Amino acid sequence: MLRGDLVPDSTYDQRLLDRKGPTDWLHMDPWRVLRIQSEFVEGFGSLANLPAAVTVFGSARTPRDSAEYELGVRVGHALAKVGYAVITGGGPGVMEAANKGALEADGVSVGLGIELPHEQRLNEYVDLGVEFRYFFVRKTMFVKYSSGFIALPGGFGTLDELFEALTLVQTHKVTSFPVILMGSEFWAPLVDWVRTTLAKTGKISPSDVDLLRVTDDPDEAVQIILEADRHRTGA
Repeated sequence: MLRGDLVPDSTYDQRLLDRKGPTDWLHMDPWRVLRIQSEFVEGFGSLANLPAAVTVFGSARTPRDSAEYELGVRVGHALAKVGYAVITGGGPGVMEAANKGALEADGVSVGLGIELPHEQRLNEYVDLGVEFRYFFVRKTMFVKYSSGFIALPGGFGTLDELFEALTLVQTHKVTSFPVILMGSEFWAPLVDWVRTTLAKTGKISPSDVDLLRVTDDPDEAVQIILEADRHRTGA
């Protein structure tokens, strides 16, 4: 109920149907809520029928002729061969490599892109792609539809996803969810810091270090995820 000076000069219907006037309302928080809701609905609708999937992270800057790119292809291929869909951020570099490996193995290759200030299209090896405006909606999709995360060498974006996943596992927000680091030489300093600084000073429990699994073998990474799935389902 509004009285006195609080009574607006026009009704909601008038403001809705009037084609003139400012468009600032398009960028206001209430409208953003609807956009966020629509992104969740689109993501859930697009991914609901996926088979079991694994998300692969890694640098968008990895060149195609590098060993890390080749490792990404092998990871995507190995996952697809045992029936996992491969989800990436849909960009170039390691993401493209994993999508390529999945597609070449006749698997399901998924890219969840994000709107960025610089243009970045979904790579050519994505056969199911969804673009998002909001990072937190995209992150929800990564976790909701994945049986585990595999992180290849990457930058801030990869580290962001890595530590978010570790936090969810540590706090039991997700269960039976392996987090695997591939590229032992690249990740060794980080794992050492987690062990000798975080755990040693009591910032995390000693057992939390074991949440990180490190390997250079795609087949071993796949076996870790398969074992976690069997444990989760009791198979």
